[in-house]
Amino acid sequence: MAVLTVLATFNERPTLDKVMEWVDYETLALLWGMMTIVAIFSDTGFFEYCALMSYKLAKGHVWTLITILCLFTAIVSAFLDNVTTILLVTPVTIRLCEVLNIDPKHVLIAEVLFSNIGGTATAVGDPPNVIIVSNAEMKEAGINFSNFTLHMSIGVTFCLVTGYILIWFFYRKKDMTFKDPPEIVELKHEIWIWRQTAASINVMSREESTVKALLMQKVYNMENKLQNLLYDRRTAQSDGPDENWEVVLEELEKKYKITDPVLLIKSSCVLFVAIVFFFIHSIEGINVYLDLGWIAVLSALVLLVLSDIREFEHIVHRIEWATLLFFAGLFILMEGLTELGLIDFIGEEVAYVIKISSDDDTVQLTVAILLLLWVSALASSFIDNIPYTTAMVPIVLSLSEDPDLNLPLEPLVWSLAFGACLGGNGTLIGASANVVCAGIAEQHGYRFSFIEFFKVGFPMMLVTTFTAMIYLLVCHPLLGWNGPD
Repeated sequence: MAVLTVLATFNERPTLDKVMEWVDYETLALLWGMMTIVAIFSDTGFFEYCALMSYKLAKGHVWTLITILCLFTAIVSAFLDNVTTILLVTPVTIRLCEVLNIDPKHVLIAEVLFSNIGGTATAVGDPPNVIIVSNAEMKEAGINFSNFTLHMSIGVTFCLVTGYILIWFFYRKKDMTFKDPPEIVELKHEIWIWRQTAASINVMSREESTVKALLMQKVYNMENKLQNLLYDRRTAQSDGPDENWEVVLEELEKKYKITDPVLLIKSSCVLFVAIVFFFIHSIEGINVYLDLGWIAVLSALVLLVLSDIREFEHIVHRIEWATLLFFAGLFILMEGLTELGLIDFIGEEVAYVIKISSDDDTVQLTVAILLLLWVSALASSFIDNIPYTTAMVPIVLSLSEDPDLNLPLEPLVWSLAFGACLGGNGTLIGASANVVCAGIAEQHGYRFSFIEFFKVGFPMMLVTTFTAMIYLLVCHPLLGWNGPD
């Protein structure tokens, strides 16, 4: 609304039809289709079962479990929305950590960092990538699902390796186990949750006062029980979860299992076919006659028919409508800023910095890669990477079209994508998945602060971005893997 008001001030008031043309409906369709598929897929119990299998493979060993969970999250986030992946995996991870008597905060931070790295690998893994690949001018310039995934996945593989080494360095000597036995830790969290519930009640009437008093009485009773437990047993570290992991595994297998095998097969087949069509769509010589958005929408509709869901409202509520509206508003905002000339101005200033660096094309390409990569990474650490990417796409296009620079488009696109996605690991507010994970953890009584995330996330952002920088510099200025001229 603000940008439309400014345009009206300068007598450039667009019509409603013009504003609606600014919205990129293909991107919205792609997001809606993938959200619907994931919403149905989550009803199969697949994510919970995979987390349980991670515990089974780890055989009670903490570091092995962390490794498997991080790898699983990274792979799944490459093909599904990483926010939804974190939303589904986080509660199960917390339960597994409680069984092993370790603090879930450290595992969750590692998990969400690898989710953001894994989501960088494909065009549908992270919203910034969706924005880039779905852009009409990008498609006309040759940026498609196949070449995007090919270039990005290779670099992400190196980033996963260096990221894993960094996590090992941080956690290798860190005692992540609770000093209290598991039952005492669980009781402490129950006390915290009940106390928070009581504190949230504002006493405005006698009934509210009674409810709050009853809640506090429950808290006092649980605190007395806690004191008795502490008195009856020592609060030394317990190795029980590691020793009787098979007994615990039997209990978890009864709770976490595939709830609908038939739906799992249907969902897997539809998702596989959709991804195959994403690749086929970008192969020259093969005409699919469908955009990425239509492929996702038709796949979702086919799965809705095959799944025979009677309560459609249940699926509708799981779709992130606020996110879709947010994207629509961003498209209008960016087009409005383009009408005002702000995007062109920023593009001209960036082009000027690259021009004065050198007259050599290779040096200019190196400067452009470094500039886009690190500015994107640092900016995305402190502001959401979705609006940043939306603003930078037309700037990247203008740089590639500048006749004085002669810069190939592909290296610039990969630099923007790597910087925007990996930069989300820098701080707790850098990516939506980080905020979602922190919110679920706090609901379960395991709150981690901005600083706790920053101590691990920011070094992870620096290391993985540096890895991506080496990969980009070797592939493009050195080897000349710059795509078609």
